[in-house]
Amino acid sequence: MDNLELLRQLAHGIASQFGTSCEVVIHDLKQEDLESSIVHIENGHISSRKLGDGPSGIVLETLTRDQSQITDRLSYLTRTDDGRILKSSTLYIRDEDQSIRYIFALNYDITGLITMDQALKSLIATEETEDRQPSRITTNVNDLLDSLIQQSVELVGKPVALMTKDDKVTAVRYLNDAGAFLITKSGDKVSSYFGISKFTLYSYLDSGKDAKSKKMEG
Repeated sequence: MDNLELLRQLAHGIASQFGTSCEVVIHDLKQEDLESSIVHIENGHISSRKLGDGPSGIVLETLTRDQSQITDRLSYLTRTDDGRILKSSTLYIRDEDQSIRYIFALNYDITGLITMDQALKSLIATEETEDRQPSRITTNVNDLLDSLIQQSVELVGKPVALMTKDDKVTAVRYLNDAGAFLITKSGDKVSSYFGISKFTLYSYLDSGKDAKSKKMEG
């Protein structure tokens, strides 16, 4: 049995064990078409995704990082477009050469449990609890790019109309580190959004590489 068949068997078993609130997704990072990275999904109604849909933000992030430094990420919060909160874990499945081939992701819908938890806390709390900031699960690469662009704007802390050149450089570097430019034609959309030419966009990316190189040399 090859790795994918084994992972599909595990995904089905886990989804059957924990019921319809548990989504299990397998991404193939070595697909020819990255925008169809999902090769298996159980209970896709949770995130409104299906077989053949594109990558999540964590997939793009994986492709841009040193894979030897990547470790499994367990028990963190994500959210869906319709506002449901999920408890998620991401497991990285490697080939014999230790490169990451598959991402095996678990997403358990805890929205109802959080509602109950908040109701109980409201009865016993003496001060406000800290807000949670779960990351968003997107259903296609266009939504993912929009989400990453919005995150870059939030990072800078001001609308595009008020951004300086340095602000836009910061936003573009964030998008590059997040893997946004692995998405087809993302450069056109980012350039248009920030009101810069593609030549300027590439110059921002090059300046980021130069700065990183100097930092490493230093």
